[in-house]
Amino acid sequence: MYQDNTDKYHEEFVSKLQSLYGKFDSTKKKFESTSNSKIARDLCYSDSQFSRLINNTASEGEFKRALRNVNRLLNETSLQKKSRLSQKGGGIYFKKVWIYLTIIILLGIFGVLIFQYLSEDEKALNSTAATSRYDMLQWSFENNYIQPYIKLKDLPADCNFQCYKYQGKWVLKNEYKIPFFRERNGFHYVAKEAVMYSSCIEGNNESGKLFEGYEYQKHEIWYDKREFAIDSFLVADDKSRIRNSYNQSDFSSNENFVKIAYVHTFFRNEFALDNNMVFRNGKAIGRDIEFLPNEKLKEKIESQALISDLKTEINSIARNRLEDFSKPIDCQPAEVPNINFNYIEKGDELRFNCQFTTGRFLVDYDKTFVLEEQYINNICR
Repeated sequence: MYQDNTDKYHEEFVSKLQSLYGKFDSTKKKFESTSNSKIARDLCYSDSQFSRLINNTASEGEFKRALRNVNRLLNETSLQKKSRLSQKGGGIYFKKVWIYLTIIILLGIFGVLIFQYLSEDEKALNSTAATSRYDMLQWSFENNYIQPYIKLKDLPADCNFQCYKYQGKWVLKNEYKIPFFRERNGFHYVAKEAVMYSSCIEGNNESGKLFEGYEYQKHEIWYDKREFAIDSFLVADDKSRIRNSYNQSDFSSNENFVKIAYVHTFFRNEFALDNNMVFRNGKAIGRDIEFLPNEKLKEKIESQALISDLKTEINSIARNRLEDFSKPIDCQPAEVPNINFNYIEKGDELRFNCQFTTGRFLVDYDKTFVLEEQYINNICR
């Protein structure tokens, strides 16, 4: 006879979390020292998944998986305590090795998740799965156990380590649009969202002028039913420049445009500081196409045959044209937000003028990052 063990697993789950996050209030379903949202991120869960666990409405299988995650956190905590003890006598070498290994492991996990979700059929990912991809990146940089940033105590005595003020969370300031050059006209790429976590590069960075950024991008592919040629959206006497009217347009309010798919990308940026300029390079590590449901597409496109053709074209774009975004990017350097790097602060911007290759066209686009959350807001003294 089947026996439900969820009560037992729930009790064990709460008990182990209390050893990490303090006393549990069974009435409010909260822990005394940490919010439920923060604990959910530490466990790599969404808020709704954690809510089921903490309210004892999850399945037995969910509790078993959750207990494995809690045991992992307990092991990491134990290892970190040992690491701190070893540092007292032997410096920070072990800590740096631990951070490197952890970042490699997390990137490996993220890469597996990205390609695990690759799909070219109608059963593409739902929004919850899409969100989980960003959650993995967020969890990698915003948890209690691993924060891969250079800290004030790690800086040289003269504080001459420019990248320390660039560490933190950056977001895309403005969306940008790019028309695709294809055998069939009508496809458009819209860069909607990007979140990047940046940190100083450790090793071979004695001058402190190098930092890296791990970036999640959620962009869109639209189809113009009129199938206007790419030239229609470029400046007549300069085919590399997009018309302002095109960049400022709103596809969602134009009945001729149909959103076909989302593009999810994991991107690694490399930055170098030199002569008050910031040089940017990098390439995509993982990418996925998420088609909108067929029912949604049929509201705008009546022909099922056309929908199938468009999906075939978009899959081809993802494999071929979008590979240009996987190659080292071609961007002009940005000006530093402040000549005195110690005074770089939340709200500062990095603006890069870049080029995207689509067929025989080189199309200019502007990508601007805004520093939303700065890891070190104090000035090194």
